Amino acid sequence: MMDETEFWELVDSTREAAGGDAEDQADLLVERLVQLDPDRVVDFARHFEARYNRAYLWDLWGAAAVLLNGASDDAFDYFRCWLIGQGREVFEGAVHDPDNLAELLDEFDEEVDGDAEDLGYAADEAYEQLTGAQTPDLGLPGPPAEPMGSPFDLEDETVLEERFPRLWDRFRA
Repeated sequence: MMDETEFWELVDSTREAAGGDAEDQADLLVERLVQLDPDRVVDFARHFEARYNRAYLWDLWGAAAVLLNGASDDAFDYFRCWLIGQGREVFEGAVHDPDNLAELLDEFDEEVDGDAEDLGYAADEAYEQLTGAQTPDLGLPGPPAEPMGSPFDLEDETVLEERFPRLWDRFRA
């Protein structure tokens, strides 16, 4: 059984080894996961999916829109994978208050950061390599139909600047 600490240790160690490159991190994560038994890979997938769903927040989507200069549905999905890949401190700080990303991120380059789609598939790929089968149902509730929180216009820069003043000043001003 994989606990939360082991989950975050895998995320952190692969991020550090990859030097912040999301694709390399995903590859390293698959390499590490295939060294585990399939049940622990499923546990990892559950931890990842639970955090991915927890980050489905209007305010976090707004922060992604500031950082990425706009964020479609898919871009926000990949951003949430990237956010998990940044580790526990950044993830928890951003979920608590997305404007905290202004202090939590050392740097952010919208051309290379914020998109870690492959991280979302790492556990599935490892499980398939280990078993030849698809990852079983994780037994988690499905993602919410709509982001949690109060909706707002993600394309209105005035609203984004008001809601995320520190992010806006650091990355868009």
